[in-house]
Parts: sequence; structure tokens; C-alpha cells
Amino acid sequence: MSSMSSDIGDLLLQTVPFARTLGLVFDSVGEGAAICRVPDREDLRNHVGGPHAGVLFTLAESASGAAVLSLFGDQLSRATPLPTTATIAYRKVAKGEIRAEARLLAEREEVVGRLDAGERPEFDVAVSLTNEDGVAVADLTVTWTLRPNRPSAA
Repeated sequence: MSSMSSDIGDLLLQTVPFARTLGLVFDSVGEGAAICRVPDREDLRNHVGGPHAGVLFTLAESASGAAVLSLFGDQLSRATPLPTTATIAYRKVAKGEIRAEARLLAEREEVVGRLDAGERPEFDVAVSLTNEDGVAVADLTVTWTLRPNRPSAA
């Protein structure tokens, strides 16, 4: 894992305690993409023996957030990244360790240009969840925004 990816993964785990609680592991982060995984733990399972839907969603949302930070981390002084909507399609019962692969579906220059223009840009991140055999178990699209920070009162 590169230094930048470990920094972003560490930052996310420090600032999102729930991701720590689930034991998320960040394998790679950079260039608008991220890969992370959640271990197979009995206390995270649902009634059919796989990770609970909330675990899958948190894994995917965390991967999308890391992907966003990898491209827009340098904008944090003037904007806060926030997810606005998410859709999830469950494809197959998930079993075992689950891996999330997220990638931004937007160009950095376009998003930063909209921020420069005083807009609140929105953009999508696609996330694929797969099991240990590489079989797709769920797909998500998470829409993010960069909310401009209010100037602090002098």
C-alpha cells in the first residue's frame, strides 16, 4: 500500500469509528479509486450467515469516501465531502470476507472547476462488492458532493 493510500485509510478509520468497529482494511487508495475489505466475523452476520446489509453498505460507502478523498483531499480547507444519495443492488447472498472496489465516475478538473465557480458539485462513485471467489454480491452508486465551507467569522 502506498504512503498516500495508507494515510487516507488511516484518516478514514480515525474519523469514522464505525469503520474501525467493523474492522475494515484498506488495501489501496489513490487516483479516484479505493479497495477495502471487511473480515468475516460472526458478530457481523445476518440470519442467512453472511455479513449484514448494514455492514455491506458501510464497507461500500467507506470505499467510496476513500476514493473521494484520494482525488479531493487537497480541497478540504474549502469544502467538505458528503454523500448525498446511494443506491444498492444486492446480487447474491454474501459469504466470507467481502471486498469493495470503488471508482469515481467524474473528472477531477470538472468537479474542482465547478467548486471554483461557486457551485456545489455532485458526482457519482461506483462500488462493486465481491466475495472471496470474486463473485459480485452487490453494486452501489454513491453520489457525493463537495459542500463549500462557510467562511469563519473574523
